[in-house]
Amino acid sequence: MMNFKGQIRFLFLFLIFISFNSFGQNTHPLLADDAEAQRKWVDSVYAQMSLDEKIGQLFMVDVFSSASERELNRTRKLIKEHKIGGLIFSKGGPKRQISIHNEFQELSDFPLIIGMDAEWGLSMRLDSTFALPWNMTLGAIKDNKLIESAGAAIGRHSKRMGVHINFAPVVDINTNPNNPIIGNRSFGEEKENVAEKSVAFMKGMHKEGVLSSAKHFPGHGDTDSDSHKTLPTISFSEERIKEVELYPYYDLIREGLSSVMVAHLNVPQLENRENLPSSLSNNIISDLLKDQMGFNGLIFTDALNMKGAADYKTIGEIDLAAFLAGNDILLMSKDVPKAIETITNAYIKGTISEPRLAHSVKKILLAKYKVGLNNYKPVRPGYIYEELKTVRDSALFESLVESSLTLLKNNKAVVPIKNLEKKKIAYVNFGDADGSEFLAQMRKYAKVDWVSATTISGLLNKLEEYNYVVIGFHKPDVNPWAGYKFSPREIEWIHEISRKNTTVLGLFTRPYALTPLPTQNLEGILIGYQNNKIAQQKLAQVIFGGLEAKGLLPVSLGTEYPVGTGFQTKGLNRMSYGKPENVGLNSHKLQKIDSIIEDAIDKEMTPGAQILVARKGKVVYQKNFGYHTYEKNIPVSDTSLYDLASLTKILATLPLIMQQEEEGIVNFDTRLDELLPLFEGSNKGHITLQDMLMHYAGLKAWLPFYVPTIDKVTRKPSTVYYSKTPSADFNTTVAEEMFIRNDMQDTILDIIKESKLESRQKYKYSDLPFYMLKYYLEAYYQTTLHSITQENLYKPLGANYTGYLPLTKFQKEQIVPTENDKLWRGQVVHGYVHDQGAAMQGGIGGHAGLFSTANDVAKMMHVFLYNGAYGGEKFFKEETVGKFNTCYYCEEDVRRGVGFDKPQLQTSGPTCNCVSMSSFGHSGFTGTFAWADPEEEIVYVFLSNRTFPDSNNRKLIREDVRSKIQGVIYDAIDF
Repeated sequence: MMNFKGQIRFLFLFLIFISFNSFGQNTHPLLADDAEAQRKWVDSVYAQMSLDEKIGQLFMVDVFSSASERELNRTRKLIKEHKIGGLIFSKGGPKRQISIHNEFQELSDFPLIIGMDAEWGLSMRLDSTFALPWNMTLGAIKDNKLIESAGAAIGRHSKRMGVHINFAPVVDINTNPNNPIIGNRSFGEEKENVAEKSVAFMKGMHKEGVLSSAKHFPGHGDTDSDSHKTLPTISFSEERIKEVELYPYYDLIREGLSSVMVAHLNVPQLENRENLPSSLSNNIISDLLKDQMGFNGLIFTDALNMKGAADYKTIGEIDLAAFLAGNDILLMSKDVPKAIETITNAYIKGTISEPRLAHSVKKILLAKYKVGLNNYKPVRPGYIYEELKTVRDSALFESLVESSLTLLKNNKAVVPIKNLEKKKIAYVNFGDADGSEFLAQMRKYAKVDWVSATTISGLLNKLEEYNYVVIGFHKPDVNPWAGYKFSPREIEWIHEISRKNTTVLGLFTRPYALTPLPTQNLEGILIGYQNNKIAQQKLAQVIFGGLEAKGLLPVSLGTEYPVGTGFQTKGLNRMSYGKPENVGLNSHKLQKIDSIIEDAIDKEMTPGAQILVARKGKVVYQKNFGYHTYEKNIPVSDTSLYDLASLTKILATLPLIMQQEEEGIVNFDTRLDELLPLFEGSNKGHITLQDMLMHYAGLKAWLPFYVPTIDKVTRKPSTVYYSKTPSADFNTTVAEEMFIRNDMQDTILDIIKESKLESRQKYKYSDLPFYMLKYYLEAYYQTTLHSITQENLYKPLGANYTGYLPLTKFQKEQIVPTENDKLWRGQVVHGYVHDQGAAMQGGIGGHAGLFSTANDVAKMMHVFLYNGAYGGEKFFKEETVGKFNTCYYCEEDVRRGVGFDKPQLQTSGPTCNCVSMSSFGHSGFTGTFAWADPEEEIVYVFLSNRTFPDSNNRKLIREDVRSKIQGVIYDAIDF
């Protein structure tokens, strides 16, 4: 026969079955409005419970999922013998917690309600889980919809772990900068802001079916002690407490707050009994919270094992006092069996009435109904790590951080940085945490030197050569209570640096750190609030104008920086960096790029590659694959320099011609003999600039200028043309220990002049127009193409990894080799241009010779994509870009724009057949590709050295790797 326990359990499960089938499955039980169904279920279950089971429901016991078997056995005993109603999980890991959760639920006669402290996410208590920013960071955000999304994300994670109630939000108003326990856990010191953020956060959790719990009632924000260790005193008047500390609770209660956690505080103006903790005060809980404020949800004590409460009464008596004061759930009692015994005796004696007990137990049962425990199912352990750390979560984290960054001071508008060509920037770090992400991100925008010294005098001497100093103050991001203050030495050094230099301070810790710091000489102050990777990256982007500063200071820092301070900047149309989902791309689909290029490397189509994808001005995919060579000695990195080959055409020569066209120096009808008088009377003098740039001039595809310079007998470079050492006659560098005769520059131009044209005008891709334009531009500006592009393009862009002659600026190990040239140069071409014609021109060609990184190439493509503007500079007018990005001879099957390549008109061409017809770009012989699409706002850059070690290796081209990757990008578009 079934024993009594079995009968009760059967009846409970039967009631669950009846209620579930009678009232239907509720996807979001917190939104359930069938009050009658809830009441019937609660009354039916309560009626079947013994006194022990009713009293057991009042207790929520803490469980560490990292606990020993001995400790877990104690909890098992509490569940089986004392019928406890809930568990609050703490330190451990997700899988272990799920295992324990499922086991303990099975042990219990009535499903347990599960709670956790997950104020900023499960990671507050669990390893291998996701952390959102702390409340102080969220408090700086103006858009409360983002706060709601944060609450929803934590709600999703909690629900996935089988957690029914999250003890959040913290609604304490942190008006005391020296508060040791709240601080970063608070949304700030302004009551309206705290209330708005708390309501939004709560609504997010409720949408996901997780109960909220506002804490720490009546307000722990203005204390200078920790209730874990002692009983803090709130000494304000009743009027002040109701006006400030209680302010958020009114809004939360009105919006459907699930529960309140009562703190252990001494509040003399609300409770006249000396040193009676608020958690034990009938005046504070029953009279104020319930009767005056109208709260009828669950009421939790804060942990009863905390010193703030535990020292007031004896074990057991404290639990009884808490219950009599009006609490419903007694959290983390020091001795549950003793507490149950004490409360049971009080019930038997009549100290606790049946209606009083029923009031709390029925509220607990109602909460269990609302979170779906009327239809309990075990927690599914599969894919738990993946589901608790999703791309969606990362994208939200990024958005939250972006919106929080606060520009506190901006004298002379030093943020964002303008005129990069005039800036020499130093980075100096303070604090005891890592700032490498901050520096690395700044270096994506400009040349930034990390400067350090052991003495202040030595540091100031080094900084004399810089005109812009960025200081990063980095403190550990391990928890909200970590140390955050400047040392006296750091305060002194920062003061001295800012007296002598234009200085911007980036603060990666709580704002209060600024209080003792003299800031009068700092031109700029930015607050990142935390020192995580994303905060460092995003603050760097604000400094350089990739992102706007949007945040508002959530606390006051003396009279100089009141709460709400924050300058909003305008972006400079520089690229930003972030997650694909924030610009409508799918991360998982983009990951297919990895497999395509990894397969290409495995099949030796190229030793390595850099690949970059940007959308809507944000770089969302930037990865490096493989090595510089198949020997696998040097891995490809962000700063590996590739030979761009024909990308030089659109990244060097064409932009200069575009500038001249809009200045009226040239136009599409300008003839070649007007550009270069040498061609007057030749068969090419009549060719217009437009026809040249659209490859519709009948010119030869290329001319092998180097072939006649090879000795026919030795099959080596002829000593007539080359020398191994430089001299007055041989001072043009071709390769290592290879110098060509100076007069060959004129010879190349003469050979082009004398070359034949096609018999009829038709499309034929040709390098020759860009040879000729190089000569024209250098004659016009009276300097080299290298100098012109640096001054007109790359320095203003901050493209400090871009240019000709890379060995003059970079170490050889940073440059990717292109070919083992056995035919002509007799060496590995490494640090010198691969293209033979450009090599004969000393490495500076109009058609080839440029070296760069994917990140820098993307900057120039960004200029074209966004109407000629970048970094506050206007490189071209909008109409100029449009004019050159037009296919004028489409009817003649010429797909080209004026200098730009365009999508295929028929079946074959440079793209995936998935791009818009307004898109444009170019490819390069060495295995490079850059493309921009105005309609989808996509930039795609692919850099490789598929020519290494042999340029006859066409597998990358034959397998259409670059276009396949482009297809993946377009397939990843979600909106």
